[in-house]
Amino acid sequence: MNLWRAGCSEMGTSGSEGGSRKRTGRNPGTAPRSDPYSKLKGPAKWTYYYLYVILDVFSRYVVGWAVQYRENGQLAKALIEQATDQQKITPKVLTLHADRGAPQRAKPVAFLLADLGVTKTHSRPYTSTDNPYSESNFKTLKYRPEFPERFDDIEHARAHCRQFFYWYNHEHRHSGIGLMTPAALHHGQAPALHAARGHVLDAAYAAHPERFVRNPPIPPELPTAAWINKPTDTKEAAAAH
Repeated sequence: MNLWRAGCSEMGTSGSEGGSRKRTGRNPGTAPRSDPYSKLKGPAKWTYYYLYVILDVFSRYVVGWAVQYRENGQLAKALIEQATDQQKITPKVLTLHADRGAPQRAKPVAFLLADLGVTKTHSRPYTSTDNPYSESNFKTLKYRPEFPERFDDIEHARAHCRQFFYWYNHEHRHSGIGLMTPAALHHGQAPALHAARGHVLDAAYAAHPERFVRNPPIPPELPTAAWINKPTDTKEAAAAH
């Protein structure tokens, strides 16, 4: 199963129901997606733009985003439709996890997901930790030194997001995925890069073993699974793969 996490944040342009204890896992062959949103401050007090983001939970790759003037189900539907088409998602392989906002629970989104054969899950009420991947992505965005206090207009917000998401996908070395870029993991390049790192570290150790006082150096491990509410029962976790 693939898992995406969806979200919204206040910004805007296109780039490209669970129970009380919902759990979703993903292995490298199948990825959940996350879909949340966040607000971005506009030029005047009480003005905002809305940033919608769809994130692959396993690779952390942003598969789609949009900055809009408002939040509604039709805008969320259009972004999801675009992302699933670009990623060539086939029926019954994808789970879309989202928070409980009105756009994510709107009928146009529900009907679209049913037509696409996409399973949908939602965060539990008042449980922000059900969407940690999207929250982490938004925090990275807003804690970057170039993130402005306010955006001059929606085009300013879109231009900033365009630069950020390119950097995040293709240049950012993510600590949660073995210091790989999301693009490298998403497109299957990570194993070769991991092996190359190992060769470099082996050569460094052979040349100067005295510099490594404890053990020979090894590259960070690559992830094998990603979870939202990982079960404590190891058998249940294995069955979800």
